[in-house]
Amino acid sequence: MTKYALSLLLSVVLLFALGLTMIFNTTSAEVLDRFLDRSTHHALIKQLLYAVVGGIGAIGVWFVGYQNLVKLSGPLLIGATILLVLVFLPGIGQQINGAHRWINVFGNSFQPSEFVKFLIPLYFIHVISQRSQPLELIPFMQLLAKLVIPIGLILVEPDNGTVAIIFSAFVILFVLSRQKWLYWALPLCILLSCGVIVASQMNHVSDRIKVFMNPEYDLKGKGHQPYQAKIAAGSGKLLGKGFGESLQKLEYLPEARSDYIAAIFAEETGFVGMTGLILLYMGISFCGFSIAQRAKDNEGFYVAAIFTFLICFQAFLNLGVVSGLLPSKGTNLPFFSQGGSSLLANILALCVLLNISKQSEREYEKI
Repeated sequence: MTKYALSLLLSVVLLFALGLTMIFNTTSAEVLDRFLDRSTHHALIKQLLYAVVGGIGAIGVWFVGYQNLVKLSGPLLIGATILLVLVFLPGIGQQINGAHRWINVFGNSFQPSEFVKFLIPLYFIHVISQRSQPLELIPFMQLLAKLVIPIGLILVEPDNGTVAIIFSAFVILFVLSRQKWLYWALPLCILLSCGVIVASQMNHVSDRIKVFMNPEYDLKGKGHQPYQAKIAAGSGKLLGKGFGESLQKLEYLPEARSDYIAAIFAEETGFVGMTGLILLYMGISFCGFSIAQRAKDNEGFYVAAIFTFLICFQAFLNLGVVSGLLPSKGTNLPFFSQGGSSLLANILALCVLLNISKQSEREYEKI
């Protein structure tokens, strides 16, 4: 295992261990405060089980290899698109807070879009890797037309945050693969303009923007979490209140175990703890892009670069929301916050990065 792969793995393990501590910390307080009829270890055990399932899946991905995974991206994306359709079917899909994003699997929620955000770039890489030159206009448009279907389904759920992440990944891929600017830059600007116009007509989007600009606008509603998150982060000061000493987790900050778990972490560990957390994600970014730079082929380079980007960009979005720099998007903090589907997808992505590093190491040994 290369030094970059080892450093990447150690960073993720440390993040996950800290995340488990914070998940138990926040959920056990919720159980005791609400007198819920379940164990204080329920969420912790559930997250560990998801990690075990993710580890089993990672073993399969390791033996398949990233090159075969790229070849299978088409059928995998078709299967994931079918799952995106199932989220709208009564009895199968789950509606939470007005959104159809989850499938009920034996009493557990499964979110297909968490995997689609990795599969869509993977399929794009599969297509462009078969050509020595950038795509011409007709093949380029045909490829995008295929990918519009799963993206459109995610948009209808609605899950604007995931769509924004996918579009950001596309921009990175277009630049890395040197696709002609005329084919995508102008259409993207037009699409973004149309998206802004359409989004501005959606009540939940306009409300989020108003709350982002002024959380006091709706303190009892959508502004409650951003406002309480700022209080939590600010009250941590330099060194924090200490593990387990957060007050905001006691019903002041709802969903503290998922989207806003970093706010509780900031309250308990302070500026020093948050600096360490950010450094861990910076380490993942550095190691991931270093693995991409040393990949033995274009496929490995594209996959490692885009998977690293997706993991770290999600971390940037989550921490940006918690700090009040970005409007609320409902994005998990990779490997840290509670969320089974997100954890599974990110573990599989991590395994792909490690596999790319291993294959590159073998190639250098041959030389």
